[in-house]
Amino acid sequence: MIDRSQRQAARVFAITTLLINAVIMIAFSRFYGPFLVWGDDVATARNFAAHEQLLHFYIASAVVYGIGTIVVMAALCVIFRPIGRGLTLFAASARLLYAAMWFIGLIGLFDALRIMRGAGYLQVFEPERLQALAGLQLASGWDAYYIGLTFYAIGSLFFSYLFFKSRYVPRALAVLGILAALFEGVCGFAYLIDRNFGTIVSVNYYEMPVFFFEVAISIWILVRGLRPPETNQTAKVSN
Repeated sequence: MIDRSQRQAARVFAITTLLINAVIMIAFSRFYGPFLVWGDDVATARNFAAHEQLLHFYIASAVVYGIGTIVVMAALCVIFRPIGRGLTLFAASARLLYAAMWFIGLIGLFDALRIMRGAGYLQVFEPERLQALAGLQLASGWDAYYIGLTFYAIGSLFFSYLFFKSRYVPRALAVLGILAALFEGVCGFAYLIDRNFGTIVSVNYYEMPVFFFEVAISIWILVRGLRPPETNQTAKVSN
């Protein structure tokens, strides 16, 4: 049976997932993406410094997203508590490591902006060197993000498996989540091994399958709710 706390956690999961994905998509497209120059960290650092206030809007939105991922993780732990405690804790730990890497990347943005200002002891450096240092800081932040992305994929893989095992949602939907997580994990890890992998499979696509899965399962839960396993089996028998 599904208790009240699980149903409440499912709604928290679904609503939070939809909200934080909307927030980060809007923030990225308006306050980050327009100033990003792929393959040129120094030019990106210059653009960020020239639009620092807008970048701060992105950072604030990204902090909200990071906090939201922790809320989602906690909600999933409540949902799957009766199904498999060990797997749930492992998946939650992977998601928590992703959140840690996400915030490390945001700190890197702050550091890059601080370097570009050239204030205090940084005044001894020429502008060109400051730009190079800021670009290096941005690159380090993105490395942290892709390390985190691999952990996110691991967490998504095991949470999708728990959805499959529990039958709380249609198994076909859970299988799509498993496949999406595998794609994200393989791409993220391959990119860490060789940056040229980004020319084979664009980094723009690494997260898209998991994103669509999370949106789909969130909408399903809000519309249909979690389905008790015995209800699913009864429906099959009656058919």
